[in-house]
Amino acid sequence: MRALVQRVSEASVTVAGRTTGEIGSGLTILVCAMQGDTDAAADQLATKIAKLRIFKDEDGKMNRSLLDTGGAALVVSQFTLAADTSRGNRPGFSTAAPPAEGERLYLRFAECLRAQGIRVETGEFGADMDVSLVNQGPVTIWLEV
Repeated sequence: MRALVQRVSEASVTVAGRTTGEIGSGLTILVCAMQGDTDAAADQLATKIAKLRIFKDEDGKMNRSLLDTGGAALVVSQFTLAADTSRGNRPGFSTAAPPAEGERLYLRFAECLRAQGIRVETGEFGADMDVSLVNQGPVTIWLEV
């Protein structure tokens, strides 16, 4: 699985003018299931992100995790993280998991974060979404398991 993690002061996602998820301080997580990904990969990625020390401590150093800060997560499915541009300028997405499997793993990922006590808001799988966020820092990290 792949994820692009952004530390945010606020974020939201809307579908057809309807807000499906909204958070204050925390992480916006764009996540993509790849072909061959397993439940274990979703669990491993969620646990890594929950413990990722990218929030400032009292000395201003990035030394605290989402679990430490009590922040929330806005989880958004984004199959375009599977983009392959090695054969030209039009990206291919054939390495992304098939839609049904991608959705299952996306939901499992979100549930794994919830199971760790993190408040999770989500987008809508497969929908055309508008994601708004204020990237704090900016801090943006690419993860893959």
